[in-house]
Parts: sequence; structure tokens; C-alpha cells
Amino acid sequence: MADPIRELSDLLARLPGVGRRTALRLAFHLLGAPEEYARELGQAIARIRDRVRPCSVCRNLTEQDPCAVCGNPRRDRSIICVVAGVPDLWAIEETGSYRGLYHVLHGLLAPLDGVGPEDLHLDALRARVQADGTAEVIVATRPSVEGEATAFVVRDILKDLPVRVSRIASGVPHGGELEYADRVTLGFALDGRRNMP
Repeated sequence: MADPIRELSDLLARLPGVGRRTALRLAFHLLGAPEEYARELGQAIARIRDRVRPCSVCRNLTEQDPCAVCGNPRRDRSIICVVAGVPDLWAIEETGSYRGLYHVLHGLLAPLDGVGPEDLHLDALRARVQADGTAEVIVATRPSVEGEATAFVVRDILKDLPVRVSRIASGVPHGGELEYADRVTLGFALDGRRNMP
């Protein structure tokens, strides 16, 4: 195999979720694509590190500072949703049902991997809540050991402030079958039940 093709496929295989075969298929796709597309893709990849940086308010990744969410005067400034990463922020935004602000941690607590509370910018969250008079902080981390530990640390750093700290519900996905749900998920679903309207 030609070295440039192997080099490109090796680099592509380092992307999350891309295996060796998919990387090779992508490399050959780029070779067969119009030259202009391949050049634009390469330039976009080269520029992204220079153009994108964390928002100084919420740590969302953005080209402008503050980001479009923080700079939008129609957002509800009394609520902050804490997420582990920018993909989580995008997923919540796609629902169209949340109109508050965000705080992006860029990770979850993982002591075995050397990620402690000081690595998650929790001091900046506390400062925002104090300065802005936030009424509620919603912790939207995944229902895992790391996500739950992170949620408890967020709650603990805010416990002496006059702010409501809530946790997103977790449970059986829409359209899911109860018999296939694991015990933990089903337990969370039962604990997080609500009254029917």
C-alpha cells in the first residue's frame, strides 16, 4: 500500500469511533472526491484549532466570545445546565425545550485517570452562580459512576448558596421495552417517576 494512503488512514483511525477499515474507506473516499473538496476539508481541519476556543463565560467551544448562547439576550439567565462536554450541549439544544444557559465541564470526575474536581472548572461555575444570582443549576451528566460522582461534587460546591440544584431524570428510553432495561436504569426510572397530568 502507498505510504500517503497508510499515513492518512492511520491518522483517521485515531478519531473516536473510527476503526481501521472505516479509516481506510475514508482515505480512499477522499482520494476519489473532487480535489476542491479535499483541499477545503484539509484547510478547515488546519484552521479549526486557531479559530475555536472556550467561551469565557460557559466554556462552550466557539469562534466568538461570548458564545452564541451566552450572548443571546432571550436566554433564561436564571438557569444554568451543567454538561460534561460540548456534544451534550448540542444534544440538549437540538431538543428545542431548554432556554437557559450552560456550563461545560470538559470532562467528568475520574480519579483513576487523574481527573479531579480542580480539572472541571467548578470554581468558575460557583463564581457564576454567586455573581449572577442563579436560581437553578441542572446537572446533566450521564448516568454512570463518573457522571453521578460529578453531580454530587457540583451539588456539594453549591450547597451553601441559595440555588436549587437538580439532576436530569434518567430511565427507560422512549419506545424502549421494560424487559430489556437493566436494573439500574429501571431503578432510576422508578425513583424519578412523576404525577400524570
